[in-house]
Amino acid sequence: MTSQYQMISDIGRRLKSYRLGAGLTPEEVAAATGISRAAIYRYESGQPIRVDALGKIADLLDVSLASLFGVGSENIPSAVTFFERLRQIESEADQITVLFGPVPYLLTTDAYDEMLPQVLRESVPENAANRDGLESSIAQLTEILLRRKEQFRARKPNLIGLLSASELEQFLSSGFVGNLHSGQPVPPERYELARAEIRNIQSLIEEQPIGMQIGIVQDSMPSTIFQILRKGTSAQVATSPFRLGASANVRIGVATITAAEESVKLHQSVAERIWQQSLKGQQATDVLQRILKAQS
Repeated sequence: MTSQYQMISDIGRRLKSYRLGAGLTPEEVAAATGISRAAIYRYESGQPIRVDALGKIADLLDVSLASLFGVGSENIPSAVTFFERLRQIESEADQITVLFGPVPYLLTTDAYDEMLPQVLRESVPENAANRDGLESSIAQLTEILLRRKEQFRARKPNLIGLLSASELEQFLSSGFVGNLHSGQPVPPERYELARAEIRNIQSLIEEQPIGMQIGIVQDSMPSTIFQILRKGTSAQVATSPFRLGASANVRIGVATITAAEESVKLHQSVAERIWQQSLKGQQATDVLQRILKAQS
């Protein structure tokens, strides 16, 4: 059972993630609410927060008190907020089950990170509405993602990765680009970057790092991407419309994070069925090798 101290601390972490998603600094929140900057920093660090102050901040950030308290589901319309919340939960998770394609971000290479900001820019059409703040949002998101990966590599929680063979084929065919329908020629290095990510997955399967299990799925996969994050006997499910890499989307949609028992149980059941159907070990690397050869 979550302690009351932990619940208070979690409110602060949620406040920070929603503030980041709103593109506001602690100073801007303080100015808009009349709450001191020092208090904002204290609240975000997990110190007890006054109910009236919490209400003012919730109104400013346009988030319900239920979401800040973690009651029911957190419904998150911002990719920045979602990935920050994911980072926060991963920072304490013992086991992560990932069904995010085409390659789970936590398993990508450093070269992927170098190209990702440009790919995210490409994912937003030039004539799209609300491009204001795009660069700032991408910079924030990139920083959060890098912290996620550093955190994962340092902590080394158990990870189960479920990857779709057909999505990997599409990734290799289109290259590492943010928009598949831009009409612009794809630079050769983008295809090579996609190949490098698949070769990296192949190496991870062959090396079998402690605590890491990867399955390649040839059957159909759910259209919804999700993660199951476990800490001891508790678990949460994060489902998301936000995608990185090929066909990236970090602007439109509503993600959900919930600890509801039924949701966790159902998603765990789906993940277990997919894992049972997936190819592991040599069979998995053989499939990846065939994909690489077919696109060479």
